[in-house]
Amino acid sequence: MGRVIAISNQKGGVGKTTTAINLSACLAEKGKKVLVIDIDPQGNATSGLGVDKTKVDHTSYELFLGETTIWEAIQPSVCEGLRVVPSERGLVGAEIELIGVEEREFILKKEVDKVRNNYDFILIDCPPSLNTLTVNAMTTADTVLVPIQCEYYALEGLSELLYTIELVKERLNPGLSMEGVVFTMYDARTNLSLQVVENVKENLEYNIYKTIIPRNVRLAEAPSHGLPINLYDSKSVGADGYRKLADEVIERRIG
Repeated sequence: MGRVIAISNQKGGVGKTTTAINLSACLAEKGKKVLVIDIDPQGNATSGLGVDKTKVDHTSYELFLGETTIWEAIQPSVCEGLRVVPSERGLVGAEIELIGVEEREFILKKEVDKVRNNYDFILIDCPPSLNTLTVNAMTTADTVLVPIQCEYYALEGLSELLYTIELVKERLNPGLSMEGVVFTMYDARTNLSLQVVENVKENLEYNIYKTIIPRNVRLAEAPSHGLPINLYDSKSVGADGYRKLADEVIERRIG
């Protein structure tokens, strides 16, 4: 049975989608069967994995509304062994459209359970907010992976996210746990990045990945070409960082 990881942080610009794209691509590169489910209305994980949002008929939006099945929504990506359930802008209004829908917190889980045995890893790219879509991801997931940017306000909003995780665990998904925290956009030239890492380690009781993702121009460029970093620039420090993170994620699964 595949392991389901929700990648979440309601604070925007922390490398959440970058992590979803590149971690999934590096897991696939290592021979794992991977599915990325994009439930962020911006759809950046979709386009970042080479899927043209304008040419797909079935998306996570229709999935939430019960207008399609997960089988119909799954699309091939630019990576061998990696498939995608694409997103679209209609998800912005899904919160309102799902009001009154019975068991709306479990819509995604019911669909993912149908394909879970077909994949080693299923990664869910959450929207940068704590809404019904994010709760669906957490109800579906085994663990939550939280990217944190190495900047002054890194811990801002983290307490709300951790509270949401605990609430979902208590009321909807008893098996949910913290996958851990991964630091992104680390700049070795500044003392601030180092101070942020030390501060989070001191204040957070949860697992923190050893791999730290550096700030890297090639990482920023790759999505505009519809490619993950391991295909766009295989020898970059960004590609090296996400390969190491993939190794850690795989090892944790065994452990």
